[in-house]
Amino acid sequence: MNYWLVKSEPDAYSWQRFIKEGKTMWEGVRNYQARNNLKEMKKGDLVLFYHSVSEKRVMGIARVTKEHYPDPTTGDDRWVVVDLVPESALDRPVTLKEIKADPRLENIALVKQARLSVMPLQREAFDAIVELGSNQ
Repeated sequence: MNYWLVKSEPDAYSWQRFIKEGKTMWEGVRNYQARNNLKEMKKGDLVLFYHSVSEKRVMGIARVTKEHYPDPTTGDDRWVVVDLVPESALDRPVTLKEIKADPRLENIALVKQARLSVMPLQREAFDAIVELGSNQ
């Protein structure tokens, strides 16, 4: 299993909307590195859902239910989507400030490549973020 983080501006597509809809096609990615990461996602992989720009915090966990296929929102076959379903909200959102303050997370792409919208995570980093968001 692989682990990922996807970013969305909450005004464009929020965690709350994702929960309400119960699934989504992760579309609109127009960066080659992010696109390549979508292509690496496998059915069953876990994904952290991050509110970018105004909130800058991890909201919950999603799961890949369908591997990459052509993005139907464009006629350009270079771009792909994956399907995601929500798994669970974190007990509390984990802020970017908390992530940057945790030495276990100093080398993740969210810190090193802040503008990347789809990024891989090592299991240890995924688990550390989930731990930060749990009411222990």
